[in-house]
Amino acid sequence: MNTDANIVANTPASQQPAPGTTPLDLTALEKGQEIARTRHEITRDTLVRYAGASGDFNPIHYNDTVATEAGLPGVIAHGMLTMGTAINGLVEAIGDPAAVREYAVRFTSPVEVPATGSVTLQVTAVVGAIDEEHGTARIDLTAQVDETKVLGRARATIALPASTGTATPAGGVA
Repeated sequence: MNTDANIVANTPASQQPAPGTTPLDLTALEKGQEIARTRHEITRDTLVRYAGASGDFNPIHYNDTVATEAGLPGVIAHGMLTMGTAINGLVEAIGDPAAVREYAVRFTSPVEVPATGSVTLQVTAVVGAIDEEHGTARIDLTAQVDETKVLGRARATIALPASTGTATPAGGVA
């Protein structure tokens, strides 16, 4: 299931990187550094498009009656849509989706999507740890709608560029 096209298509042009934007310099990351802050509008239309792409036509994602009968506040966004949308800003900032080695979240609160209008998913990506030995960085994502955290323990591990100029025992360059 590839949702990248849906995520970018539903991200306002003002939130997308400008053509030719230089990716973040991953060799200069520091713990605590904010590397992305994005806002994503999610509408019922977004849910329909995602359902078509994913094949997830569970009525809690489009029918208010079914959603409330299931104990939900109303129609909610697909969890995987929320998860995929949340990492979009990080992927754009680093410029290489293949650099993401691992990504996991806990779904802490559903994203209720109104019948008309939209809901805004706000995401901040901050360097949580750097593992020089393994050449990776842990990126902690905070995903919120209004003041409600919708993803908990949202973390991505990204590969850092290999060091250059490191001397080998033979005196060469690694």
